[in-house]
Amino acid sequence: MRTRCVLFVAAIALGLGACATIHNLPLNTPTATPLLVTPAQAAERLAGAEKAHGENTGAIIGLAFSGGGTRAAAFAYGVLDQLARTPSRDRNRHDLLDHVGIISGVSGGSITAAYYGLKGRAALADFRQEFLTQDLMADLNTRVTLINLGRALGGGINTDTRLRDWFNAHLFHDATFGALLARPRPIVLINATNIYSRTPFLFVPQSFAAACSDITKYPLAAGVAASAAVPAAFAPVIIEAFAGECHAPLPAWVAEAAKNPAASPLVQDYAKALEEIRSGKVKYIKLFDGGLIDNYGLSGLTIVRTAASTPYGPLRPEEAVNLRRLLFVIVDAGQGPTGNWSQTLQGPAGKELIGAVVSVLIEANSNASYTAFQETMRNWRDSIVRWRCGLKSAEVARLRGGRTGRWSCRDLKITVARVAFDQLDAARAARLSKVPTSFTLPAATVDDLTQAGGDVLKANLEFQRFLKEM
Repeated sequence: MRTRCVLFVAAIALGLGACATIHNLPLNTPTATPLLVTPAQAAERLAGAEKAHGENTGAIIGLAFSGGGTRAAAFAYGVLDQLARTPSRDRNRHDLLDHVGIISGVSGGSITAAYYGLKGRAALADFRQEFLTQDLMADLNTRVTLINLGRALGGGINTDTRLRDWFNAHLFHDATFGALLARPRPIVLINATNIYSRTPFLFVPQSFAAACSDITKYPLAAGVAASAAVPAAFAPVIIEAFAGECHAPLPAWVAEAAKNPAASPLVQDYAKALEEIRSGKVKYIKLFDGGLIDNYGLSGLTIVRTAASTPYGPLRPEEAVNLRRLLFVIVDAGQGPTGNWSQTLQGPAGKELIGAVVSVLIEANSNASYTAFQETMRNWRDSIVRWRCGLKSAEVARLRGGRTGRWSCRDLKITVARVAFDQLDAARAARLSKVPTSFTLPAATVDDLTQAGGDVLKANLEFQRFLKEM
């Protein structure tokens, strides 16, 4: 009897879904002259920031903010706040925020990344009030009804309009990616998932150039909404490709990676996806939550490094010569296993089953991206060292800008560190791991997560070692 009831409800939902197709409209516009700046070339913006500080730094920090709704956004905010509270040992910099060169964000982490990237340290003053303690869920359709089940099967319960409009009204105020690109630092990567090619979609100039479109006019709120568009809860965000509207070639590395059998599958598939967009094979790029591919946002960083045409890219040669320590901090707000079905013969079932399967896929993809990223960083360090050791002394002196003192071509260390709930005491870790993936949390929980972000970074051994070696 119960089985017949479930089938009856499913049949009704499927019928409703057939009548309730949900879709979003593309917001991007065509152009004959797309911005052809690659992520690697975008790093040139760091040069202006370095000149503003007076010289190239010997220490750079990169950040990767994971997905996880407001839980992830608050945890990442705590890490930024701790960096602002930690004095720099570089005489030209005030605190460790001045050393942050790049941030990659996914889903909830992309909200913090984009807001900080747009406003700089001023974002720390009002992010809690403007986002973390707000009731965003009240503006979304989240009720469990047959109609909503039908809408979910028809594409998604919500279009991106409510989420995008909320982000725009509270955080971004009509800012576009042009405003974000105009900021000298940090470079910010917003990550979504291209569900047709099953690759990351990076909100960077080259992705829009492939579509003959202008990223500088695309709303920042729309990109963040795409990064956070959970399947079924939202219909996919759509970018339209305008094949034939432009004739500027894609960067040379795209064709090379697409045809190179020795290239990593991640980079090769990403390059092929760009070629399919430009060729017209893909007319509408459909985007979901970036966490489906990589909940850490490391795949985008791996692509940025691979896209570089130099041994040191995406760094500039002056940065690569002076750099001694580079620390990438992965801010992981992922939850541990939930539910008690591991203690019973039955289960998981229903919603719990779907959640368990999705968690397995996300965790597996994230672990794979973490391993690949570590290997990429090791290879990058070796590549920079070989290049530095091959320079003539006059070139070293020029790139160092007249700086004196001891210098070794091999004195370079790149470290990947992860900060997460499981690095706290057991009781605190268990409490935070139970915080739901939601866009509405109690203020006390937000403050608990923020404090945890600062505490876990401060106690991290790799972070402490980085401070000593600066």
